[in-house]
Amino acid sequence: MSTYLLVHGAWHSGRCWDRVVPLLAEAGHRVLAPSLTGYGDKARLLGPEVGLDTHVDDIVGLILAEDLTEVVLVGHSYAGLVVSSVAHRVPERIAHLVYVDAMVPRDGETAVDVMPVSQHLIDLARTSGDGWRVPPLPELPPPVGLFGVTDPDDIAWLRSMASDHPVRCLQQPVRLDNPAALTIPQAHVHCVTGVPEGFARRPVPAVQPNGDPAVVWELPTGHDCMVTMPAELTALLLRAAPATA
Repeated sequence: MSTYLLVHGAWHSGRCWDRVVPLLAEAGHRVLAPSLTGYGDKARLLGPEVGLDTHVDDIVGLILAEDLTEVVLVGHSYAGLVVSSVAHRVPERIAHLVYVDAMVPRDGETAVDVMPVSQHLIDLARTSGDGWRVPPLPELPPPVGLFGVTDPDDIAWLRSMASDHPVRCLQQPVRLDNPAALTIPQAHVHCVTGVPEGFARRPVPAVQPNGDPAVVWELPTGHDCMVTMPAELTALLLRAAPATA
């Protein structure tokens, strides 16, 4: 049995993994899909002081409180920044990192460095709101939809969990300064349908930090593959379990 810790991206909550959690559990694994501060059951805590460091503390705190080891740590979208930082805080507890259509930062980078379009979101927050939070992105025509989701019922479900995203999360840099984290195997899941303009991801280097060849899997769907292709995503995540790696 492995422990999967699934970390949601901006504007979402832990509920976005609801279709993946039972599939991993049925395969015999322990699964946790918490909501970060400011989202889901923690939405009341949303405020201008919430940032990337807050969310890193959320996940590190959960790992330590539950005494989790051999963790397959999965980050979606913005949470690529979160899981990267967590891996450098507690590398001895992480067995595998999986980036699901996620930002993959270098030491000292912010979300704006990884994906420059994030600065546009910050600018919009400053000019059209109170300056410290970014509302969920608007729905666009298919195949983009809402986070790559086009089914009306699924869109309504996503909107029911959506919260604003604090600007501070996009401005705080990651701290990736623990050499022990470089030994952790990594895998990347890329969603290749309906990528909005300006949201192109960085190429994955041919060699992982641990010296192994890069592992990149593609899914023919939009950004929120945990909603649109949960079975296919689960099959890929199972390949990252330590017992089958």
